[in-house]
Amino acid sequence: MSALPADREPDPEARVQRPRELSPYQVDRDKMAAARLWASVQMPYLASAVFAAGVIAETDTDTISIDLGWQLHADPTVVDRLSVPALGRLILHLIGHVVRGHGDRALAAGVRKDIDRARWTRCADAEINDDLPQPLISEWAPDTPEKLGFESGRLAEEYYAPTFESFREWECGSGADGAPRPGDEQTGRGIGPQERRLLGLQIALEIKSQHAREPGSVPGGWERWAESILPSRTDWRRLLASEIRRAVFRVSGQVDYSYRRPSRRAEASPDLLLPSMHRPVPEIAIVCDTSNSMSDELLGRALSEIEAVLTRVGLRNRNVQVLAVDTAVQAVQRASRAGQLRLAGGGGTDMAAGIAAATGLSPRPSVVIVLTDGFTPWPQEPPRGIRVIVGLLKQSVAHGLWEPPEWARVVEIDEAD
Repeated sequence: MSALPADREPDPEARVQRPRELSPYQVDRDKMAAARLWASVQMPYLASAVFAAGVIAETDTDTISIDLGWQLHADPTVVDRLSVPALGRLILHLIGHVVRGHGDRALAAGVRKDIDRARWTRCADAEINDDLPQPLISEWAPDTPEKLGFESGRLAEEYYAPTFESFREWECGSGADGAPRPGDEQTGRGIGPQERRLLGLQIALEIKSQHAREPGSVPGGWERWAESILPSRTDWRRLLASEIRRAVFRVSGQVDYSYRRPSRRAEASPDLLLPSMHRPVPEIAIVCDTSNSMSDELLGRALSEIEAVLTRVGLRNRNVQVLAVDTAVQAVQRASRAGQLRLAGGGGTDMAAGIAAATGLSPRPSVVIVLTDGFTPWPQEPPRGIRVIVGLLKQSVAHGLWEPPEWARVVEIDEAD
């Protein structure tokens, strides 16, 4: 990973005799094993990656680096000069490069020239070190966002700019900058793309498990990385039901005075007309997209979600109205079960028209639920006094040109579920 300056004193802890049975062309495997163990104790959620990386001896390089195949290229003399903790810190740093995919990300960022690779590697170092306590930052790769003049908590791509010195006295390898070295090709070893992806998922799971066992023990940057790697496991059905209940209870909890019924305390004050307390029962309108872009499968799922709303929330039949909408409102119905609905339509899409029609219903709804595939324009402003929930039925293709408005609560309904 790092080219060690010749004039710098070796680590005092590393002044040990090299085993006699080892030639100058062999890496001290016992010391490397001890360094791996030390590193895995410091950051146990990275242990899988630490022990998955192979070790290749490369003499006269004065470096320890890592390639795109997660192979450590170590000069035996450098291994001898470092203590076990110093070597462990280097291993953690190098593993950070490959686990976070800095090599592939460098290529995606257009890093090609040597001077740009050096600058990119410093940015990648800063991204890694930003998530390490000071004792775990390698002295051979000390760059942090603050040293480069940036705020912490960002990615290497955000630090990457020609505003700081690109010179560096160490070499991280292709695992950091994406440029293969001759030694990478000669080894013929390493971890393939599919294995790297599976190993990344395993590491992400270990990070989540570590955080669950000991909250706060995993740096925030590694937690965010794990979230980006792991597939979403959000139960959209529970989320949608929760949003609907929250909106309904918010309305039903609004108690007001009413003179339609006499107060229970009227007998105590016969000369006064006292109002009673009134708790409104919320009205709900469901706007169902019936445009041509909604397939039969999506319409079936929309129907099932409507039925789930009608049954789970526990509202009476008269409190729910369903609107079938494409570019205009095709039907307005009250129903207690999805099988009673007639979803007419088949033209273009305009959920703005559906929401406008829902707000004009009598009685006026307190909650509007929109079920759509997203290929629709939306109102510019939220309807006054109405909570809008969008159930976005995802398809294998991307959503349309219109993103749901920020003022609506959006729940994505996955096709696979």
